[in-house]
Amino acid sequence: MEASSVTENYSTDNDHDQEHVLNHEGTDSNPEINREQEQDEEQVRRILQAISTTGNFWHNWDKLKSMLSFQLKMVLSEYPEAKMTTDEQNASLGETYLELVTRLDEELHCFIEGPPFTLQRICEILLAARSIYPKLSKLALALEKNLLVTSTLTTSCTKPYPEMMPEPEPEPEPEKASEEAQPQSNLIQNGVEPMAGGTDEITTKVEANTEEMTIDMDAFQERVGPSEANSTAAENS
Repeated sequence: MEASSVTENYSTDNDHDQEHVLNHEGTDSNPEINREQEQDEEQVRRILQAISTTGNFWHNWDKLKSMLSFQLKMVLSEYPEAKMTTDEQNASLGETYLELVTRLDEELHCFIEGPPFTLQRICEILLAARSIYPKLSKLALALEKNLLVTSTLTTSCTKPYPEMMPEPEPEPEPEKASEEAQPQSNLIQNGVEPMAGGTDEITTKVEANTEEMTIDMDAFQERVGPSEANSTAAENS
Protein backbone atom coordinates (compact mmCIF):
# COMPACT_ATOMS: atom_id res chain seq x y z
CA MET A 1 0.00 0.00 0.00
CA GLU A 2 1.42 3.41 -1.00
CA ALA A 3 2.03 5.94 1.76
CA SER A 4 0.05 8.62 -0.09
CA SER A 5 -3.04 6.41 -0.45
CA VAL A 6 -2.98 5.58 3.26
CA THR A 7 -2.80 9.20 4.35
CA GLU A 8 -5.08 10.88 1.83
CA ASN A 9 -7.97 10.95 4.32
CA TYR A 10 -5.89 12.82 6.90
CA SER A 11 -5.58 16.55 6.34
CA THR A 12 -4.82 19.41 8.66
CA ASP A 13 -8.51 20.34 8.91
CA ASN A 14 -9.58 17.17 10.71
CA ASP A 15 -10.85 19.11 13.71
CA HIS A 16 -14.07 17.14 13.78
CA ASP A 17 -12.29 13.80 14.25
CA GLN A 18 -9.97 15.26 16.86
CA GLU A 19 -12.85 16.79 18.78
CA HIS A 20 -14.60 13.42 18.75
CA VAL A 21 -11.52 11.79 20.27
CA LEU A 22 -11.03 14.56 22.80
CA ASN A 23 -14.62 14.31 24.03
CA HIS A 24 -14.86 10.56 23.64
CA GLU A 25 -17.64 9.21 25.86
CA GLY A 26 -18.47 5.94 24.13
CA THR A 27 -19.09 4.57 20.65
CA ASP A 28 -21.33 6.08 18.02
CA SER A 29 -24.70 4.46 17.44
CA ASN A 30 -24.06 4.21 13.69
CA PRO A 31 -22.24 0.90 12.95
CA GLU A 32 -20.91 2.23 9.64
CA ILE A 33 -19.28 5.20 11.35
CA ASN A 34 -17.78 2.85 13.93
CA ARG A 35 -16.26 0.67 11.20
CA GLU A 36 -14.78 3.68 9.43
CA GLN A 37 -13.31 4.98 12.67
CA GLU A 38 -11.80 1.58 13.48
CA GLN A 39 -10.25 1.43 10.01
CA ASP A 40 -8.80 4.93 10.46
CA GLU A 41 -7.37 3.98 13.85
CA GLU A 42 -5.83 0.81 12.40
CA GLN A 43 -4.22 2.75 9.53
CA VAL A 44 -2.73 5.27 11.93
CA ARG A 45 -1.36 2.49 14.14
CA ARG A 46 0.26 0.76 11.15
CA ILE A 47 1.94 3.96 10.05
CA LEU A 48 3.22 4.72 13.54
CA GLN A 49 4.37 1.11 13.86
CA ALA A 50 6.45 1.48 10.69
CA ILE A 51 8.05 4.63 12.08
CA SER A 52 8.73 3.12 15.52
CA THR A 53 10.32 0.04 13.93
CA THR A 54 12.46 1.70 11.25
CA GLY A 55 13.03 5.22 12.58
CA ASN A 56 12.02 6.59 9.16
CA PHE A 57 8.95 8.48 7.96
CA TRP A 58 7.47 8.55 4.47
CA HIS A 59 4.63 11.04 4.72
CA ASN A 60 3.99 14.72 4.30
CA TRP A 61 4.65 16.25 7.70
CA ASP A 62 1.30 18.06 7.91
CA LYS A 63 -0.59 14.80 7.33
CA LEU A 64 1.66 12.87 9.69
CA LYS A 65 1.23 15.59 12.31
CA SER A 66 -2.55 15.17 12.07
CA MET A 67 -2.22 11.41 12.58
CA LEU A 68 0.05 11.91 15.60
CA SER A 69 -2.44 14.41 17.04
CA PHE A 70 -5.27 11.94 16.47
CA GLN A 71 -3.37 9.12 18.19
CA LEU A 72 -2.23 11.39 21.01
CA LYS A 73 -5.78 12.39 21.92
CA MET A 74 -7.04 8.85 21.54
CA VAL A 75 -4.37 7.51 23.92
CA LEU A 76 -4.92 10.25 26.50
CA SER A 77 -8.68 9.63 26.47
CA GLU A 78 -8.13 6.00 27.53
CA TYR A 79 -6.77 6.97 30.96
CA PRO A 80 -9.09 7.12 34.00
CA GLU A 81 -8.15 10.76 34.62
CA ALA A 82 -10.08 11.70 31.47
CA LYS A 83 -13.35 10.87 33.27
CA MET A 84 -12.50 12.47 36.62
CA THR A 85 -14.05 15.66 37.85
CA THR A 86 -12.18 18.93 37.34
CA ASP A 87 -11.07 19.02 40.98
CA GLU A 88 -9.80 15.43 40.82
CA GLN A 89 -7.92 16.19 37.62
CA ASN A 90 -6.26 19.22 39.16
CA ALA A 91 -5.25 17.16 42.20
CA SER A 92 -3.84 14.35 40.07
CA LEU A 93 -2.35 16.25 37.12
CA GLY A 94 -1.87 19.78 38.40
CA GLU A 95 -4.19 20.93 35.61
CA THR A 96 -7.41 19.83 34.00
CA TYR A 97 -7.46 17.02 31.49
CA LEU A 98 -8.53 19.41 28.72
CA GLU A 99 -5.64 21.76 29.53
CA LEU A 100 -3.19 18.85 29.45
CA VAL A 101 -4.39 17.59 26.07
CA THR A 102 -4.43 21.08 24.57
CA ARG A 103 -0.91 21.83 25.82
CA LEU A 104 0.63 18.63 24.45
CA ASP A 105 -1.17 19.02 21.14
CA GLU A 106 0.05 22.59 20.78
CA GLU A 107 3.62 21.47 21.48
CA LEU A 108 3.27 18.92 18.69
CA HIS A 109 1.93 21.55 16.27
CA CYS A 110 4.84 23.88 17.05
CA PHE A 111 6.93 21.80 14.64
CA ILE A 112 6.44 23.44 11.25
CA GLU A 113 9.28 22.33 8.97
CA GLY A 114 9.33 18.67 9.97
CA PRO A 115 8.82 16.19 12.83
CA PRO A 116 10.97 16.33 15.97
CA PHE A 117 14.06 14.15 15.89
CA THR A 118 12.46 12.20 18.74
CA LEU A 119 9.68 11.06 16.37
CA GLN A 120 10.55 7.37 16.68
CA ARG A 121 10.34 7.47 20.49
CA ILE A 122 7.08 9.42 20.39
CA CYS A 123 5.55 6.73 18.18
CA GLU A 124 6.80 4.01 20.52
CA ILE A 125 5.17 5.73 23.48
CA LEU A 126 1.86 6.32 21.71
CA LEU A 127 1.67 2.68 20.60
CA ALA A 128 2.22 1.20 24.07
CA ALA A 129 1.41 4.03 26.47
CA ARG A 130 -0.69 2.07 28.98
CA SER A 131 1.90 -0.70 29.35
CA ILE A 132 4.76 1.77 29.81
CA TYR A 133 3.08 4.48 31.89
CA PRO A 134 0.23 3.33 34.15
CA LYS A 135 -0.47 6.92 35.23
CA LEU A 136 -1.40 9.76 32.90
CA SER A 137 0.92 12.17 34.71
CA LYS A 138 3.92 9.96 33.88
CA LEU A 139 2.84 9.67 30.25
CA ALA A 140 2.42 13.45 30.00
CA LEU A 141 5.96 14.02 31.32
CA ALA A 142 7.43 11.54 28.84
CA LEU A 143 5.60 13.08 25.89
CA GLU A 144 6.51 16.59 26.96
CA LYS A 145 10.17 15.63 27.26
CA ASN A 146 10.17 14.33 23.68
CA LEU A 147 8.24 17.31 22.35
CA LEU A 148 10.34 20.02 23.99
CA VAL A 149 13.21 19.63 21.52
CA THR A 150 14.37 21.92 18.75
CA SER A 151 16.02 19.62 16.21
CA THR A 152 13.80 18.28 13.45
CA LEU A 153 13.86 15.64 10.72
CA THR A 154 13.56 17.57 7.49
CA THR A 155 13.78 14.80 4.89
CA SER A 156 11.33 11.96 4.50
CA CYS A 157 12.56 8.47 3.63
CA THR A 158 12.95 7.63 -0.06
CA LYS A 159 13.15 3.87 0.47
CA PRO A 160 10.08 1.75 -0.43
CA TYR A 161 7.34 1.91 2.16
CA PRO A 162 7.25 -1.35 4.18
CA GLU A 163 4.22 -3.39 3.21
CA MET A 164 4.26 -5.49 6.37
CA MET A 165 6.18 -5.42 9.60
CA PRO A 166 8.30 -8.53 10.27
CA GLU A 167 6.55 -11.06 12.48
CA PRO A 168 8.33 -12.54 15.52
CA GLU A 169 9.86 -15.97 15.11
CA PRO A 170 7.53 -18.75 16.30
CA GLU A 171 8.17 -20.52 19.57
CA PRO A 172 9.59 -24.08 19.31
CA GLU A 173 6.93 -26.75 19.04
CA PRO A 174 6.24 -28.66 22.29
CA GLU A 175 6.99 -32.02 20.64
CA LYS A 176 10.41 -30.89 19.44
CA ALA A 177 11.20 -29.36 22.80
CA SER A 178 10.31 -32.63 24.58
CA GLU A 179 12.37 -34.66 22.08
CA GLU A 180 15.40 -32.45 22.67
CA ALA A 181 15.03 -32.78 26.43
CA GLN A 182 14.51 -36.58 26.35
CA PRO A 183 18.19 -37.70 25.95
CA GLN A 184 19.21 -35.56 28.91
CA SER A 185 16.39 -36.92 31.10
CA ASN A 186 17.37 -40.50 30.17
CA LEU A 187 20.93 -39.83 31.31
CA ILE A 188 19.68 -38.53 34.66
CA GLN A 189 17.43 -41.57 35.15
CA ASN A 190 20.39 -43.89 34.47
CA GLY A 191 22.44 -42.18 37.16
CA VAL A 192 24.63 -40.17 34.76
CA GLU A 193 24.71 -36.40 35.11
CA PRO A 194 24.97 -34.66 31.72
CA MET A 195 27.98 -32.40 31.32
CA ALA A 196 27.84 -28.96 29.76
CA GLY A 197 29.02 -29.05 26.17
CA GLY A 198 27.32 -32.33 25.12
CA THR A 199 28.76 -35.64 23.96
CA ASP A 200 31.56 -34.07 21.93
CA GLU A 201 33.06 -32.55 25.08
CA ILE A 202 32.77 -35.86 26.96
CA THR A 203 34.54 -37.72 24.10
CA THR A 204 37.31 -35.12 24.06
CA LYS A 205 37.88 -35.50 27.80
CA VAL A 206 38.01 -39.30 27.57
CA GLU A 207 40.57 -39.15 24.76
CA ALA A 208 42.65 -36.66 26.74
CA ASN A 209 42.62 -38.96 29.80
CA THR A 210 43.69 -41.92 27.62
CA GLU A 211 46.61 -39.96 26.24
CA GLU A 212 47.70 -38.95 29.76
CA MET A 213 47.61 -42.60 30.89
CA THR A 214 49.77 -43.64 27.90
CA ILE A 215 52.33 -40.92 28.62
CA ASP A 216 52.47 -41.89 32.31
CA MET A 217 53.11 -45.56 31.44
CA ASP A 218 55.91 -44.65 29.04
CA ALA A 219 57.54 -42.49 31.68
CA PHE A 220 57.16 -45.28 34.24
CA GLN A 221 58.88 -47.78 31.97
CA GLU A 222 61.79 -45.40 31.40
CA ARG A 223 62.30 -45.00 35.16
CA VAL A 224 62.02 -48.61 36.39
CA GLY A 225 63.10 -50.56 33.31
CA PRO A 226 61.24 -53.08 31.15
CA SER A 227 61.47 -56.01 33.57
CA GLU A 228 60.09 -54.14 36.59
CA ALA A 229 57.34 -52.57 34.50
CA ASN A 230 56.28 -56.00 33.24
CA SER A 231 56.24 -57.46 36.77
CA THR A 232 54.19 -54.53 38.02
CA ALA A 233 51.70 -54.98 35.16
CA ALA A 234 51.48 -58.73 35.96
CA GLU A 235 50.77 -58.04 39.63
CA ASN A 236 48.04 -55.58 38.71
CA SER A 237 46.43 -58.14 36.39
